[in-house]
Amino acid sequence: MGLLVDGKWHDQWYDTSKTGGKFEREAARFRNWVTADGSAGPDGEGGFPAVPGRYHLYVSMACPWAHRTLIFRALKGLEKHISVSVVHPDMVENGWEFRPDDPTHRDDVNGKRFMYEVYLEAAPDYSGRVTVPTLWDKEKRTIVSNESADIIRMFNSAFDGLEGVRSDLDFYPEALRGEIDEVNERVYHTVNNGVYKSGFATAQDKYEEAYNALFDSLDWLEDRLSSQRYLAGNRLTEADWRLFTTLIRFDAVYYSHFKCNRQRISDFPALSAYVRDLYQVPGVAETVDIRQIKQHYYVSQRTINPTQIVPVGPALDFESAHNRGTLGPDFKV
Repeated sequence: MGLLVDGKWHDQWYDTSKTGGKFEREAARFRNWVTADGSAGPDGEGGFPAVPGRYHLYVSMACPWAHRTLIFRALKGLEKHISVSVVHPDMVENGWEFRPDDPTHRDDVNGKRFMYEVYLEAAPDYSGRVTVPTLWDKEKRTIVSNESADIIRMFNSAFDGLEGVRSDLDFYPEALRGEIDEVNERVYHTVNNGVYKSGFATAQDKYEEAYNALFDSLDWLEDRLSSQRYLAGNRLTEADWRLFTTLIRFDAVYYSHFKCNRQRISDFPALSAYVRDLYQVPGVAETVDIRQIKQHYYVSQRTINPTQIVPVGPALDFESAHNRGTLGPDFKV
């Protein structure tokens, strides 16, 4: 765990002293967009056209933010167009790192040992956290984006004209964008980031504030998903995938490690069935690696778990029947 300051690496945990013990996530610094023709996106600079083989995705199998991009890459059929490198699950004194002797955790594009070196390749004087996912441009040799919410929007539509890409799948349909954005806003602050606000809090009141907001939202989601199959009705959208990557980690990590222990997701009938429903979408299970997820959180976050012992449990079941077909049509692959 650490950050870069003026291009120099510092092994430093999150500083909550200025916020009264409250965890605040740093905003992404690279916010360019890949577009079909290379024109500028909603922010950042233009010049990043959707060209086959030009872009490389850096991810961690443990990270819920990176997990979103892997799901979109798989479902949209982008594997042959966008290459990928997976960092090792242990993120300790040098941050995210690669293992050159391990083909499953090697940087085959830039040949770096540490993820912060990729950031320095793009911006030698960079200051800030070094995060994944990171979308790299092989041609310009720079980072396009390190904001997962933007990357999944790019993957959703920018590459639709390329061979084999599922242009018929649109996870951000125009007619539902208002509802999707509204759900995303609440889920991001209270669930996706809410588990981190609980786990990284260093003051009792800040922890309880985040904890209560988290379970208020989980109760709201349980009620919503008791009467409809997906968050925006009968159609699977990006809102579902953004929630899914937090929920699938919840019982294995957040319930105990982050003290989010009022209930497990398996204790919510609708939410637990919903997780199984999404997990069983063809191509999604291959993006889930519970072993790396547990390894990362319990080994890397020594401030929370100083022994670095990884729990053997819990027993998890994502493959049994979900019976959610009565609430809406199956997702068509």
